[in-house]
Amino acid sequence: MATERFDKIIANQFNISRKDARIAIRRGKGTVDGQTVRDPSLLVDTASKIVFDGQALEYKKFVYILMNKPKGVLSASEDKSRKTVVDLVPKQFKRNGLFPVGRLDKDTTGLLIITDDGDFAHRAIAPNKNVYKTYEATLDGAVTNEMVEAFSQGVILADGTACKKARLTPIAPNKAQIMISEGKYHQIKRMFGTVGLGVNELKRTAIGGLRLPGDLSEGECFLLTEQEIDTIFTNC
Repeated sequence: MATERFDKIIANQFNISRKDARIAIRRGKGTVDGQTVRDPSLLVDTASKIVFDGQALEYKKFVYILMNKPKGVLSASEDKSRKTVVDLVPKQFKRNGLFPVGRLDKDTTGLLIITDDGDFAHRAIAPNKNVYKTYEATLDGAVTNEMVEAFSQGVILADGTACKKARLTPIAPNKAQIMISEGKYHQIKRMFGTVGLGVNELKRTAIGGLRLPGDLSEGECFLLTEQEIDTIFTNC
């Protein structure tokens, strides 16, 4: 049996502050298994039938949201002046503590996971976990066999930073797929810079075995199932 304080359950699951949750609970707006609960600190079984302000709760300890990140949006939880990916999350998915798993540059598009599960995020992005992230890059020149070999050995960036081995595959004139298992600052653009190529467009298409659906428009998102989450770690 998993239990949590009633005010924490209400705040997290209904995306309100703990203060507002406590006020509402004391006013009798929450019930557990049909009984009104006015004590915000009460430990409640998360499997109970919980109703708050007339809305039934489907308890989820954590949420995992797949978004097709659009251009011009920050991979951050909040920013005082600029729009973030968390700002784009639909109201029905929102809850306290959401953050993006890793970062995509402001002008990079594609697959981004937003969650409130810190342990999962660490597993997905830590370099030693070897979860490959797949990108499609539109370049200002063609990829050569020498470049493919250089990436497979691990390139050294201009500032001397060593990158782990990467998988580079040409897929069209001036277009390539690249797979990396780490996420240094502007890494892919800097890697191509070492071989004299500029990146005009960059899109993430997969994390591990989880792929970006082709019919998901930029800015749209949906909740991932446990089975879909598991696929992230099947292509390491």
